[in-house]
Amino acid sequence: MQGIQQFIPLILIFGIMYFLLIRPQQKKAKEHQAMVAALRRGDQVVTQGGMIGKVVKVREDGEVEVEIADGVKVRVIQSTIATVVSKTEPAK
Repeated sequence: MQGIQQFIPLILIFGIMYFLLIRPQQKKAKEHQAMVAALRRGDQVVTQGGMIGKVVKVREDGEVEVEIADGVKVRVIQSTIATVVSKTEPAK
């Protein structure tokens, strides 16, 4: 019985850590993954490097072509898109 009592605080600490740190981080990662998967041409995005631009092309290999100025296009990895500033309406 005394051996179980020694592990109760450890189990409580793990439970608190799970609900305060691990679970919210997993939820945020899923939301980011869904946002990146929903990228389409015309979306205005901000990269993790701080560049703001418009998505010109979404490639199949996990890259996105972003226009950061008139005629200046850069290729970035999809997962490095931090936020989508404005979404475009889907074409009908």
